[in-house]
Amino acid sequence: MLTLSAIPSGYMSVIFVFISDTPEHHCKESINSTYNSSRIGPDSCSRYKVNDSWKETEELSNDTEQCLDGWVYSTERYTSTIVSEWDLVCENAWKVPVSTSLYFVGVLIGAFVCGHLSDRFGRKPVLFSTMFLQAVTPLIQAASISWVMFCILNFMRGIGQASNYTVSIILGSEILRKTARVTYTVLGHSGGFGIGYALLPLLAHFIQGWRMLLVASAIPPLVMLVMWWGIPESPRWLLQKGRVEEAELIIRKAAKMNRVPAPEVIFRTGESLELMKNKHEEKRVYTYIDLMRTTNMRNITIIAVFLWMSLTIVYYGLSLNTSNLNGNPYLNCFFSAAIDLVMYVAIWLMINCVPRPTLLFCTMMFCGTMLLIILLVPEDKHGLFLIFALVGRMGSVAAYTFIWVFFTELIPTVVRNMGLGIAATFSRIAMIMCPYIIYMGGYSKILPYIFFSAISIGAAAVSMLLRDTRNRKLPDLISEVQPLRTCC
Repeated sequence: MLTLSAIPSGYMSVIFVFISDTPEHHCKESINSTYNSSRIGPDSCSRYKVNDSWKETEELSNDTEQCLDGWVYSTERYTSTIVSEWDLVCENAWKVPVSTSLYFVGVLIGAFVCGHLSDRFGRKPVLFSTMFLQAVTPLIQAASISWVMFCILNFMRGIGQASNYTVSIILGSEILRKTARVTYTVLGHSGGFGIGYALLPLLAHFIQGWRMLLVASAIPPLVMLVMWWGIPESPRWLLQKGRVEEAELIIRKAAKMNRVPAPEVIFRTGESLELMKNKHEEKRVYTYIDLMRTTNMRNITIIAVFLWMSLTIVYYGLSLNTSNLNGNPYLNCFFSAAIDLVMYVAIWLMINCVPRPTLLFCTMMFCGTMLLIILLVPEDKHGLFLIFALVGRMGSVAAYTFIWVFFTELIPTVVRNMGLGIAATFSRIAMIMCPYIIYMGGYSKILPYIFFSAISIGAAAVSMLLRDTRNRKLPDLISEVQPLRTCC
Protein backbone atom coordinates (compact mmCIF):
# COMPACT_ATOMS: atom_id res chain seq x y z
CA MET A 1 0.00 0.00 0.00
CA LEU A 2 2.89 2.35 0.67
CA THR A 3 4.13 1.54 -2.83
CA LEU A 4 0.79 2.67 -4.23
CA SER A 5 1.03 5.92 -2.27
CA ALA A 6 4.19 6.81 -4.25
CA ILE A 7 2.42 6.65 -7.64
CA PRO A 8 0.94 10.20 -7.49
CA SER A 9 4.36 11.62 -6.59
CA GLY A 10 5.73 10.11 -9.79
CA TYR A 11 3.55 12.15 -12.11
CA MET A 12 2.87 15.22 -9.93
CA SER A 13 6.53 16.27 -9.98
CA VAL A 14 6.89 16.29 -13.79
CA ILE A 15 3.36 17.02 -15.00
CA PHE A 16 4.60 20.49 -16.04
CA VAL A 17 6.18 18.89 -19.10
CA PHE A 18 2.68 18.78 -20.59
CA ILE A 19 0.48 21.34 -18.82
CA SER A 20 3.11 24.09 -19.21
CA ASP A 21 4.43 23.22 -22.66
CA THR A 22 4.42 25.96 -25.29
CA PRO A 23 2.56 24.96 -28.48
CA GLU A 24 3.54 26.36 -31.85
CA HIS A 25 1.91 29.76 -32.24
CA HIS A 26 1.73 32.88 -34.36
CA CYS A 27 0.03 36.26 -34.21
CA LYS A 28 -3.68 36.54 -34.82
CA GLU A 29 -4.60 38.51 -37.88
CA SER A 30 -5.78 42.03 -37.35
CA ILE A 31 -9.47 42.38 -36.63
CA ASN A 32 -9.53 45.21 -39.17
CA SER A 33 -8.13 43.07 -41.95
CA THR A 34 -9.78 40.59 -44.28
CA TYR A 35 -6.49 39.32 -45.65
CA ASN A 36 -4.69 36.21 -44.48
CA SER A 37 -1.44 38.01 -45.21
CA SER A 38 -1.83 39.95 -41.97
CA ARG A 39 -0.84 36.80 -40.11
CA ILE A 40 2.59 36.81 -41.67
CA GLY A 41 5.38 38.07 -39.45
CA PRO A 42 9.12 37.65 -38.98
CA ASP A 43 8.58 35.63 -35.79
CA SER A 44 5.87 34.44 -33.41
CA CYS A 45 5.96 37.67 -31.38
CA SER A 46 5.27 40.21 -34.13
CA ARG A 47 3.34 40.66 -37.37
CA TYR A 48 3.49 42.90 -40.38
CA LYS A 49 1.34 45.98 -40.21
CA VAL A 50 -1.81 46.15 -42.31
CA ASN A 51 -2.78 49.56 -43.74
CA ASP A 52 -6.39 50.36 -44.56
CA SER A 53 -5.29 51.81 -47.90
CA TRP A 54 -3.74 48.58 -49.10
CA LYS A 55 -5.11 46.73 -52.03
CA GLU A 56 -5.13 42.96 -52.25
CA THR A 57 -2.52 43.04 -55.02
CA GLU A 58 -0.08 45.28 -53.18
CA GLU A 59 3.00 43.97 -51.40
CA LEU A 60 3.26 43.82 -47.62
CA SER A 61 5.09 46.49 -45.69
CA ASN A 62 8.26 45.64 -43.81
CA ASP A 63 6.98 47.51 -40.75
CA THR A 64 6.02 45.24 -37.87
CA GLU A 65 3.95 45.51 -34.72
CA GLN A 66 3.31 43.38 -31.65
CA CYS A 67 0.59 40.75 -31.62
CA LEU A 68 -2.06 43.24 -30.58
CA ASP A 69 -4.94 40.80 -31.08
CA GLY A 70 -3.34 37.84 -29.35
CA TRP A 71 -2.03 34.57 -30.76
CA VAL A 72 -3.26 31.48 -32.54
CA TYR A 73 -1.98 28.24 -30.99
CA SER A 74 -1.56 24.89 -32.67
CA THR A 75 -3.89 22.18 -31.36
CA GLU A 76 -2.02 19.38 -33.11
CA ARG A 77 -0.46 18.17 -29.83
CA TYR A 78 -2.53 19.84 -27.06
CA THR A 79 -6.04 21.20 -27.00
CA SER A 80 -4.84 23.66 -24.35
CA THR A 81 -2.00 24.34 -21.91
CA ILE A 82 -1.56 27.13 -19.39
CA VAL A 83 0.52 28.88 -22.07
CA SER A 84 -2.34 29.01 -24.57
CA GLU A 85 -4.88 29.68 -21.80
CA TRP A 86 -3.22 32.89 -20.57
CA ASP A 87 -0.93 33.80 -23.50
CA LEU A 88 2.32 33.07 -21.64
CA VAL A 89 4.51 33.78 -24.65
CA CYS A 90 6.84 36.54 -25.84
CA GLU A 91 7.01 39.22 -23.13
CA ASN A 92 5.03 36.93 -20.77
CA ALA A 93 7.14 33.82 -21.37
CA TRP A 94 8.93 34.36 -18.04
CA LYS A 95 5.76 33.33 -16.23
CA VAL A 96 6.15 29.69 -17.31
CA PRO A 97 9.36 28.93 -15.35
CA VAL A 98 8.04 31.03 -12.45
CA SER A 99 4.92 28.86 -12.15
CA THR A 100 7.10 25.74 -12.12
CA SER A 101 9.50 27.24 -9.59
CA LEU A 102 6.63 28.10 -7.25
CA TYR A 103 5.67 24.43 -7.22
CA PHE A 104 9.20 23.62 -6.08
CA VAL A 105 9.01 26.36 -3.45
CA GLY A 106 6.00 24.45 -2.11
CA VAL A 107 8.03 21.25 -2.24
CA LEU A 108 10.74 23.03 -0.24
CA ILE A 109 8.29 24.13 2.46
CA GLY A 110 6.65 20.70 2.53
CA ALA A 111 9.95 18.88 2.96
CA PHE A 112 10.93 21.21 5.80
CA VAL A 113 7.64 21.12 7.70
CA CYS A 114 6.83 17.43 7.31
CA GLY A 115 10.09 16.33 8.91
CA HIS A 116 9.36 18.10 12.18
CA LEU A 117 5.65 17.22 12.22
CA SER A 118 6.12 13.51 11.54
CA ASP A 119 8.93 13.18 14.06
CA ARG A 120 6.73 14.83 16.67
CA PHE A 121 3.19 13.62 15.89
CA GLY A 122 3.84 10.41 13.97
CA ARG A 123 4.35 9.22 10.39
CA LYS A 124 0.81 8.09 9.64
CA PRO A 125 -1.14 11.33 10.38
CA VAL A 126 1.25 13.38 8.24
CA LEU A 127 1.19 10.79 5.43
CA PHE A 128 -2.58 10.89 5.03
CA SER A 129 -3.06 14.61 5.59
CA THR A 130 -0.61 15.32 2.77
CA MET A 131 -2.26 12.65 0.61
CA PHE A 132 -5.54 14.52 1.07
CA LEU A 133 -3.79 17.74 0.06
CA GLN A 134 -2.49 16.02 -3.09
CA ALA A 135 -6.03 14.99 -3.98
CA VAL A 136 -7.88 18.24 -3.33
CA THR A 137 -5.41 20.81 -4.65
CA PRO A 138 -5.31 19.65 -8.31
CA LEU A 139 -9.12 19.59 -8.41
CA ILE A 140 -9.26 23.24 -7.36
CA GLN A 141 -6.30 24.10 -9.57
CA ALA A 142 -8.13 22.73 -12.61
CA ALA A 143 -10.73 25.45 -12.07
CA SER A 144 -8.16 28.27 -11.98
CA ILE A 145 -9.45 31.50 -13.47
CA SER A 146 -6.08 33.26 -13.61
CA TRP A 147 -2.37 32.58 -13.76
CA VAL A 148 -1.94 33.92 -10.21
CA MET A 149 -4.54 31.48 -8.85
CA PHE A 150 -2.84 28.64 -10.73
CA CYS A 151 0.53 29.54 -9.18
CA ILE A 152 -0.84 29.70 -5.62
CA LEU A 153 -2.39 26.26 -6.00
CA ASN A 154 0.79 24.99 -7.65
CA PHE A 155 2.61 26.02 -4.47
CA MET A 156 0.08 24.10 -2.35
CA ARG A 157 0.36 21.03 -4.55
CA GLY A 158 4.13 21.07 -4.07
CA ILE A 159 3.72 21.02 -0.28
CA GLY A 160 1.56 17.89 -0.50
CA GLN A 161 3.83 16.04 -2.92
CA ALA A 162 7.07 16.54 -1.01
CA SER A 163 5.63 15.72 2.39
CA ASN A 164 3.83 12.61 1.21
CA TYR A 165 6.85 11.24 -0.66
CA THR A 166 9.28 11.74 2.23
CA VAL A 167 7.03 10.38 4.97
CA SER A 168 5.99 7.29 3.00
CA ILE A 169 9.57 6.21 2.40
CA ILE A 170 10.48 6.73 6.06
CA LEU A 171 7.41 4.85 7.29
CA GLY A 172 8.12 1.86 5.07
CA SER A 173 11.79 1.80 6.08
CA GLU A 174 10.88 1.75 9.79
CA ILE A 175 8.11 -0.85 9.52
CA LEU A 176 10.01 -3.45 7.51
CA ARG A 177 12.91 -5.65 8.59
CA LYS A 178 16.43 -5.05 7.29
CA THR A 179 16.29 -7.33 4.23
CA ALA A 180 12.89 -6.06 3.11
CA ARG A 181 13.73 -2.41 3.80
CA VAL A 182 16.10 -2.06 0.83
CA THR A 183 13.74 -3.93 -1.48
CA TYR A 184 10.87 -1.65 -0.50
CA THR A 185 12.88 1.55 -0.93
CA VAL A 186 14.44 0.64 -4.29
CA LEU A 187 11.81 -1.56 -5.94
CA GLY A 188 8.64 -0.82 -4.00
CA HIS A 189 8.61 2.89 -3.28
CA SER A 190 10.79 3.98 -6.19
CA GLY A 191 8.97 1.52 -8.45
CA GLY A 192 5.65 3.15 -7.52
CA PHE A 193 7.18 6.55 -8.33
CA GLY A 194 8.39 5.20 -11.69
CA ILE A 195 5.00 3.70 -12.54
CA GLY A 196 3.39 7.07 -11.87
CA TYR A 197 5.97 8.74 -14.10
CA ALA A 198 5.34 6.19 -16.88
CA LEU A 199 1.56 6.71 -16.65
CA LEU A 200 1.92 10.46 -17.19
CA PRO A 201 2.67 10.45 -20.95
CA LEU A 202 -0.09 7.89 -21.49
CA LEU A 203 -2.64 10.08 -19.70
CA ALA A 204 -1.35 13.24 -21.39
CA HIS A 205 -1.63 11.62 -24.82
CA PHE A 206 -5.34 10.90 -24.36
CA ILE A 207 -6.17 13.90 -22.14
CA GLN A 208 -4.67 16.80 -24.07
CA GLY A 209 -6.29 19.61 -22.09
CA TRP A 210 -4.43 20.80 -19.02
CA ARG A 211 -7.54 21.19 -16.84
CA MET A 212 -8.80 17.63 -17.31
CA LEU A 213 -5.26 16.29 -16.94
CA LEU A 214 -5.10 17.86 -13.47
CA VAL A 215 -8.51 16.38 -12.61
CA ALA A 216 -7.29 12.93 -13.67
CA SER A 217 -4.14 13.36 -11.55
CA ALA A 218 -6.27 13.96 -8.43
CA ILE A 219 -8.20 10.68 -8.66
CA PRO A 220 -5.48 8.21 -7.42
CA PRO A 221 -4.63 10.04 -4.16
CA LEU A 222 -8.34 10.55 -3.51
CA VAL A 223 -8.98 6.80 -3.79
CA MET A 224 -5.90 5.98 -1.72
CA LEU A 225 -7.27 7.74 1.35
CA VAL A 226 -9.11 4.49 2.19
CA MET A 227 -5.69 2.97 2.98
CA TRP A 228 -5.83 4.72 6.37
CA TRP A 229 -7.30 1.52 7.79
CA GLY A 230 -4.55 -0.65 6.30
CA ILE A 231 -1.32 1.26 6.96
CA PRO A 232 -0.08 1.23 10.60
CA GLU A 233 2.00 3.74 12.49
CA SER A 234 5.75 3.11 12.68
CA PRO A 235 6.48 0.76 15.61
CA ARG A 236 10.02 2.11 15.77
CA TRP A 237 8.73 5.67 16.18
CA LEU A 238 6.27 4.50 18.86
CA LEU A 239 9.10 2.82 20.76
CA GLN A 240 11.21 5.96 20.65
CA LYS A 241 8.24 7.82 22.16
CA GLY A 242 7.90 5.21 24.92
CA ARG A 243 4.59 3.86 23.57
CA VAL A 244 5.62 0.20 23.83
CA GLU A 245 2.08 -1.21 24.13
CA GLU A 246 0.96 0.39 20.87
CA ALA A 247 4.08 -0.87 19.08
CA GLU A 248 3.44 -4.41 20.36
CA LEU A 249 -0.19 -4.26 19.20
CA ILE A 250 0.85 -3.31 15.66
CA ILE A 251 3.39 -6.13 15.52
CA ARG A 252 0.83 -8.66 16.80
CA LYS A 253 -1.65 -7.56 14.12
CA ALA A 254 1.05 -7.92 11.45
CA ALA A 255 1.91 -11.40 12.73
CA LYS A 256 -1.77 -12.39 12.64
CA MET A 257 -2.17 -11.14 9.06
CA ASN A 258 0.93 -13.09 7.99
CA ARG A 259 -0.23 -16.15 9.94
CA VAL A 260 2.93 -16.13 12.04
CA PRO A 261 2.72 -16.81 15.79
CA ALA A 262 3.82 -13.83 17.87
CA PRO A 263 5.79 -14.44 21.10
CA GLU A 264 4.02 -13.73 24.35
CA VAL A 265 6.57 -11.00 25.17
CA ILE A 266 7.73 -9.14 22.07
CA PHE A 267 10.02 -6.56 23.67
CA ARG A 268 11.98 -8.00 26.54
CA THR A 269 13.45 -5.76 29.19
CA GLY A 270 16.95 -5.82 27.68
CA GLU A 271 15.70 -5.11 24.17
CA SER A 272 13.50 -2.28 25.38
CA LEU A 273 16.43 -0.74 27.22
CA GLU A 274 18.55 -0.96 24.09
CA LEU A 275 15.89 0.74 22.01
CA MET A 276 15.14 3.34 24.68
CA LYS A 277 18.43 3.73 26.51
CA ASN A 278 19.07 7.08 28.07
CA LYS A 279 15.44 7.59 28.94
CA HIS A 280 15.89 11.26 29.62
CA GLU A 281 17.26 11.75 26.10
CA GLU A 282 14.35 9.93 24.53
CA LYS A 283 11.71 11.88 26.43
CA ARG A 284 12.93 15.26 25.28
CA VAL A 285 11.72 16.80 22.03
CA TYR A 286 14.33 16.81 19.26
CA THR A 287 14.76 19.84 17.03
CA TYR A 288 16.74 20.74 13.93
CA ILE A 289 19.53 22.01 16.19
CA ASP A 290 20.27 18.38 17.07
CA LEU A 291 21.31 17.79 13.47
CA MET A 292 24.30 20.06 14.12
CA ARG A 293 24.94 19.31 17.79
CA THR A 294 27.68 16.66 17.47
CA THR A 295 30.58 16.48 15.01
CA ASN A 296 29.49 13.21 13.41
CA MET A 297 25.87 14.27 13.05
CA ARG A 298 26.93 17.67 11.71
CA ASN A 299 29.18 16.11 9.06
CA ILE A 300 26.45 13.74 7.90
CA THR A 301 23.93 16.60 7.72
CA ILE A 302 26.21 18.87 5.67
CA ILE A 303 27.12 16.13 3.21
CA ALA A 304 23.48 15.06 2.97
CA VAL A 305 22.46 18.61 2.07
CA PHE A 306 25.18 18.95 -0.57
CA LEU A 307 24.56 15.57 -2.18
CA TRP A 308 20.79 15.97 -2.10
CA MET A 309 20.99 19.38 -3.76
CA SER A 310 23.34 18.06 -6.43
CA LEU A 311 21.42 14.89 -7.23
CA THR A 312 18.04 16.61 -7.23
CA ILE A 313 19.01 19.38 -9.62
CA VAL A 314 20.51 16.84 -12.04
CA TYR A 315 17.66 14.32 -11.77
CA TYR A 316 14.80 16.78 -12.11
CA GLY A 317 16.71 18.98 -14.54
CA LEU A 318 17.17 16.07 -16.94
CA SER A 319 13.56 14.93 -16.39
CA LEU A 320 12.00 18.33 -17.06
CA ASN A 321 14.34 19.00 -19.98
CA THR A 322 12.54 16.43 -22.16
CA SER A 323 10.53 19.29 -23.68
CA ASN A 324 13.77 20.77 -25.08
CA LEU A 325 14.75 17.50 -26.75
CA ASN A 326 13.79 16.89 -30.34
CA GLY A 327 11.11 14.35 -31.10
CA ASN A 328 7.76 13.41 -29.65
CA PRO A 329 7.47 14.70 -26.03
CA TYR A 330 5.17 11.80 -25.08
CA LEU A 331 7.74 9.23 -26.25
CA ASN A 332 10.64 11.16 -24.69
CA CYS A 333 8.82 11.23 -21.36
CA PHE A 334 7.94 7.55 -21.59
CA PHE A 335 11.53 6.59 -22.44
CA SER A 336 12.71 8.57 -19.40
CA ALA A 337 10.21 6.71 -17.21
CA ALA A 338 11.24 3.35 -18.69
CA ILE A 339 14.87 4.15 -17.88
CA ASP A 340 13.82 4.87 -14.30
CA LEU A 341 12.16 1.48 -13.92
CA VAL A 342 15.12 -0.37 -15.43
CA MET A 343 17.56 1.42 -13.15
CA TYR A 344 15.47 0.62 -10.07
CA VAL A 345 15.93 -3.07 -10.81
CA ALA A 346 19.64 -2.62 -11.57
CA ILE A 347 20.25 -0.77 -8.29
CA TRP A 348 18.31 -3.42 -6.37
CA LEU A 349 20.58 -6.12 -7.84
CA MET A 350 23.77 -4.22 -7.00
CA ILE A 351 22.93 -2.56 -3.70
CA ASN A 352 23.96 -5.46 -1.46
CA CYS A 353 26.98 -6.39 -3.57
CA VAL A 354 28.76 -3.04 -3.83
CA PRO A 355 29.79 -0.72 -0.97
CA ARG A 356 27.33 2.15 -0.63
CA PRO A 357 29.84 5.01 -1.21
CA THR A 358 31.34 3.23 -4.23
CA LEU A 359 27.94 2.69 -5.82
CA LEU A 360 26.97 6.35 -5.34
CA PHE A 361 30.33 7.47 -6.75
CA CYS A 362 30.06 5.27 -9.84
CA THR A 363 26.51 6.25 -10.73
CA MET A 364 27.16 10.00 -10.48
CA MET A 365 30.49 9.79 -12.29
CA PHE A 366 28.82 7.82 -15.09
CA CYS A 367 26.13 10.50 -15.38
CA GLY A 368 28.67 13.33 -15.48
CA THR A 369 30.83 11.58 -18.07
CA MET A 370 27.93 10.86 -20.43
CA LEU A 371 26.75 14.47 -20.24
CA LEU A 372 30.28 15.67 -21.00
CA ILE A 373 30.38 13.53 -24.13
CA ILE A 374 27.33 15.46 -25.38
CA LEU A 375 29.71 18.39 -25.91
CA LEU A 376 31.33 16.42 -28.72
CA VAL A 377 28.05 15.63 -30.51
CA PRO A 378 27.28 17.89 -33.52
CA GLU A 379 24.10 19.91 -33.03
CA ASP A 380 22.49 18.43 -36.14
CA LYS A 381 22.83 14.86 -34.78
CA HIS A 382 19.57 14.98 -32.83
CA GLY A 383 19.24 11.22 -32.42
CA LEU A 384 22.76 10.83 -30.99
CA PHE A 385 22.19 13.82 -28.72
CA LEU A 386 19.01 12.23 -27.36
CA ILE A 387 20.73 8.88 -26.76
CA PHE A 388 23.57 10.37 -24.69
CA ALA A 389 21.12 12.55 -22.74
CA LEU A 390 18.96 9.55 -21.82
CA VAL A 391 21.95 7.29 -21.07
CA GLY A 392 23.47 9.97 -18.83
CA ARG A 393 20.17 10.29 -17.06
CA MET A 394 20.44 6.61 -16.09
CA GLY A 395 23.22 7.48 -13.67
CA SER A 396 21.24 10.28 -12.04
CA VAL A 397 18.19 8.01 -11.66
CA ALA A 398 20.27 5.32 -9.97
CA ALA A 399 21.93 7.79 -7.60
CA TYR A 400 18.70 9.62 -6.75
CA THR A 401 17.00 6.31 -5.93
CA PHE A 402 19.91 4.97 -3.94
CA ILE A 403 20.50 8.09 -1.83
CA TRP A 404 17.22 7.53 0.02
CA VAL A 405 18.43 4.10 1.13
CA PHE A 406 21.89 5.33 2.05
CA PHE A 407 20.90 8.28 4.23
CA THR A 408 18.01 6.42 5.84
CA GLU A 409 20.74 4.11 7.16
CA LEU A 410 23.07 6.98 8.13
CA ILE A 411 20.64 9.22 10.07
CA PRO A 412 19.35 7.96 13.47
CA THR A 413 15.67 7.34 14.22
CA VAL A 414 15.25 10.24 16.67
CA VAL A 415 16.00 12.80 13.93
CA ARG A 416 15.65 10.70 10.78
CA ASN A 417 12.65 12.43 9.31
CA MET A 418 14.03 15.84 10.27
CA GLY A 419 17.40 14.94 8.76
CA LEU A 420 15.95 13.71 5.50
CA GLY A 421 13.49 16.58 5.57
CA ILE A 422 16.20 19.24 5.89
CA ALA A 423 18.25 17.60 3.13
CA ALA A 424 15.17 17.45 0.93
CA THR A 425 14.39 21.08 1.80
CA PHE A 426 17.75 22.32 0.58
CA SER A 427 17.46 20.11 -2.49
CA ARG A 428 14.23 21.92 -3.32
CA ILE A 429 16.15 25.19 -3.33
CA ALA A 430 18.28 23.68 -6.07
CA MET A 431 15.13 22.38 -7.74
CA ILE A 432 13.69 25.90 -7.91
CA MET A 433 16.61 26.79 -10.19
CA CYS A 434 15.87 23.88 -12.57
CA PRO A 435 13.26 25.68 -14.72
CA TYR A 436 15.67 28.56 -15.32
CA ILE A 437 18.55 26.23 -16.19
CA ILE A 438 16.25 24.47 -18.63
CA TYR A 439 15.10 27.85 -19.94
CA MET A 440 18.73 28.46 -21.01
CA GLY A 441 18.35 25.44 -23.26
CA GLY A 442 16.11 27.55 -25.47
CA TYR A 443 19.19 29.58 -26.41
CA SER A 444 21.74 26.77 -26.42
CA LYS A 445 20.83 23.13 -25.88
CA ILE A 446 24.30 22.37 -24.56
CA LEU A 447 24.35 24.81 -21.61
CA PRO A 448 22.13 22.78 -19.22
CA TYR A 449 24.20 19.66 -19.83
CA ILE A 450 27.48 21.42 -19.01
CA PHE A 451 25.96 22.55 -15.72
CA PHE A 452 24.52 19.13 -14.86
CA SER A 453 27.78 17.36 -15.74
CA ALA A 454 29.90 19.54 -13.44
CA ILE A 455 27.50 19.02 -10.53
CA SER A 456 27.43 15.23 -11.03
CA ILE A 457 31.20 14.89 -10.97
CA GLY A 458 31.49 17.08 -7.86
CA ALA A 459 28.86 15.02 -6.03
CA ALA A 460 30.64 11.81 -6.98
CA ALA A 461 33.84 13.02 -5.32
CA VAL A 462 32.12 14.07 -2.07
CA SER A 463 30.24 10.75 -1.76
CA MET A 464 33.48 8.88 -1.07
CA LEU A 465 33.72 10.58 2.35
CA LEU A 466 30.82 8.48 3.67
CA ARG A 467 31.12 5.09 5.34
CA ASP A 468 29.51 1.89 4.12
CA THR A 469 26.26 0.96 5.89
CA ARG A 470 25.56 -2.44 4.34
CA ASN A 471 24.17 -5.07 6.70
CA ARG A 472 24.23 -2.67 9.64
CA LYS A 473 21.47 -2.04 12.14
CA LEU A 474 19.62 1.27 11.74
CA PRO A 475 20.99 3.80 14.25
CA ASP A 476 18.44 4.93 16.81
CA LEU A 477 20.38 7.57 18.77
CA ILE A 478 22.63 10.43 17.68
CA SER A 479 25.48 8.82 19.63
CA GLU A 480 25.36 5.86 17.22
CA VAL A 481 26.17 7.94 14.11
CA GLN A 482 29.41 6.85 12.43
CA PRO A 483 32.25 9.31 11.70
CA LEU A 484 33.37 10.12 8.16
CA ARG A 485 36.27 8.35 6.51
CA THR A 486 38.40 11.45 7.08
CA CYS A 487 38.64 13.73 10.12
CA CYS A 488 36.63 16.94 9.91
